[in-house]
Amino acid sequence: MVNVKKAAIIGCGFVGSSAAFALMQKALFNEIVLIDYNKAKAEGEAMDISHGIAYSHPMDIHAGDYSELKDAAVIIITAGAAQKPGETRLDLIHKNVAIMRSIVKEIKAVGAEGILLIVANPVDILTHVALVESGFPANRVMGSGTVLDTARLKYLISRHLDVDAKNVHGVIIGEHGDSEVSVWSITNISGIPLSDFCELRGHKNHKEGMQKIYENVRDSAYQIIERKGATYYGVAMAITHICECIVRDRHMMLPVSVELKGTYGLSGLALSIPSLVGANGVEKILELPLNDLEKEQLFASAARLKEIIDTL
Repeated sequence: MVNVKKAAIIGCGFVGSSAAFALMQKALFNEIVLIDYNKAKAEGEAMDISHGIAYSHPMDIHAGDYSELKDAAVIIITAGAAQKPGETRLDLIHKNVAIMRSIVKEIKAVGAEGILLIVANPVDILTHVALVESGFPANRVMGSGTVLDTARLKYLISRHLDVDAKNVHGVIIGEHGDSEVSVWSITNISGIPLSDFCELRGHKNHKEGMQKIYENVRDSAYQIIERKGATYYGVAMAITHICECIVRDRHMMLPVSVELKGTYGLSGLALSIPSLVGANGVEKILELPLNDLEKEQLFASAARLKEIIDTL
């Protein structure tokens, strides 16, 4: 039986350890198991985070192994080769597909019953691989997708318009990567169409402004990696947000990476598409009313990933 207050993180690099720290502060779980091929690294991260529990929330954070995964409600997989300066997420494919297959094999062996949350890149391809290799129902396998990209979009729009990011409603879909798509046609500020709100703020060059924001969202990881070597805080908060939607059964629309079976006429791959997320994982994949240009961009993104998947 699944313990809804237990999570596991596989991979204790920058992303995995940052996620553990963020989850501890959020107090979603009573137990977090850290697993890494370097057991000492997992032990050190668990010790370091645990030493702050006196100022946070009581919980058990410890290094463990795959035998402890059977009853974990959420299994977060961050393990994989990191993206280096000059690399795209897709450059990581062959190394990380092999790692993902080995991890999923271990997860299957212990009869894990929880939800797999894939974070390692390229996340859409690895989500597809995890689903195929695990044989789990599709609702129990999702990737972090463009949840972080969407947060970046909302943040940059909020800075551009000097408005609270929580008032910004928009979404990035498609590949979590260079071909991702911003759905400008439905973007709004608390119900006010984006272009209209821009006018209220004195911004007139809508196409130029939107393109600049999109490029900054798309290229954010490259910009951060160039400056500090890796990205991890933002994605750790995105992981925590997804876990909160699962644990608290929020039925929230999130652009997680999900296996498509006819949505937008696409099948046989995982893409980041807005979906309702709750206690059972992916409850329903939502098909947004895209305009013709957005559909064209989404199909191009899908074709880019499908071509790679067909070679695996």
